[in-house]
Amino acid sequence: MVLSSGTKLRLFQLRFSEPRKSFYSSGDKVSGSVQLEAAQPCRVTGLRVTAAGCARVEHRSGKKHRSQEVEYLKYEEELRLEEHLIKDPDGSFLVQPGKTYSWTFGFELPAPGHLVSSYKGKFGYVRYYVRAMLDRPSQDALQCEREFEVEEPLDVNQPNMLAPAAASTQKKVTCMFIPDGQVSISAQIERKGFCEGEDININAKFENTCSRIVVPKAAIIATHSYLADGITKVLRQKLSAVRGNHIISGMCDMWQGKIIRVPKLKPSLLGCDIIRMDYTLMIYLHIPGSEKLTLELPLVIGTIPYSGVGSRTSSMTSQAGSMSSWVSFPSAPPSYSNIHRDLRMDGLHTPLLHDYDGGEDDDEGGLFMRAPELSYPPPPAYSEVDHNSANPPQVVQVF
Repeated sequence: MVLSSGTKLRLFQLRFSEPRKSFYSSGDKVSGSVQLEAAQPCRVTGLRVTAAGCARVEHRSGKKHRSQEVEYLKYEEELRLEEHLIKDPDGSFLVQPGKTYSWTFGFELPAPGHLVSSYKGKFGYVRYYVRAMLDRPSQDALQCEREFEVEEPLDVNQPNMLAPAAASTQKKVTCMFIPDGQVSISAQIERKGFCEGEDININAKFENTCSRIVVPKAAIIATHSYLADGITKVLRQKLSAVRGNHIISGMCDMWQGKIIRVPKLKPSLLGCDIIRMDYTLMIYLHIPGSEKLTLELPLVIGTIPYSGVGSRTSSMTSQAGSMSSWVSFPSAPPSYSNIHRDLRMDGLHTPLLHDYDGGEDDDEGGLFMRAPELSYPPPPAYSEVDHNSANPPQVVQVF
């Protein structure tokens, strides 16, 4: 930092050796320098560098303020001023103006498993910083500080993240306490681990036997949990969403590879003792006049993307088996000789109902049903005989 004109120091700052480095990980070396320049001769007695990393949670529960802190990094180093300055008999060092002095520092971050990634949320944070403190005789110590980011690698190719996730749920719907059918969801994704920019393929089946029109939707949800003094505060956030077509009464719909893309997200925070950030894929049905039916599948957002090997075959086999259990196909089409009517489906689209769900997709128009046009074959030929005629009867063919 550049000091004010009221002090004898012009410059006192801390710089990293790799200023363009966006983040550090376990085992990396953090290094830099402390720079000092005097505006006029001044004395100093010591210079030390400390580094710290901690998670801290603060929130209120009723009228009580709660807080908790966990330490993940602690480092301290005393820099040798005598490398550039002359020590006086009283133990102080004289800093002359007109020159910038620099002292280097460096330390290694703990091994994997002992750090957690940086995080900043509404009720807590995980923060890492380096601080330099300059001691002066008969004066308060000066300090400058600089933060650095830590991002722990999270590989989504681990076996537990490559396993598919599936679930199903159903709900009975009532209208004025009178049963009104039910709705159900069955859903599956091929794996749990994803990275930023990857596509999540959703396979799902939605059934609607109630009298209302329902709309299937899916969204990526982030859940932030903050623990302080045994009390946990939870926040949920919707990050991105997709929707399907309306499902009218007595009908069902299927998603076969419906895509929702993972937006730019912070990786899952799994190793912290007091802060946790989880992701889920919520698949749900919007039901007018009733609570929505929801189903959640676990997600892990990592930093090392899917390699495309290992469980691809097993996940595809599982997906195929799941889809085959939902859909059954006839062994052979019916014979055309048994069809006596030509049901033509080329009629106009007749609007039936419009989107009711808040106008999110007004450009999609309404829901349409096809009205079939029936065309019957002509009647068979028959004969008429005129019995009142004086002439011999004649047979008249009528077509």
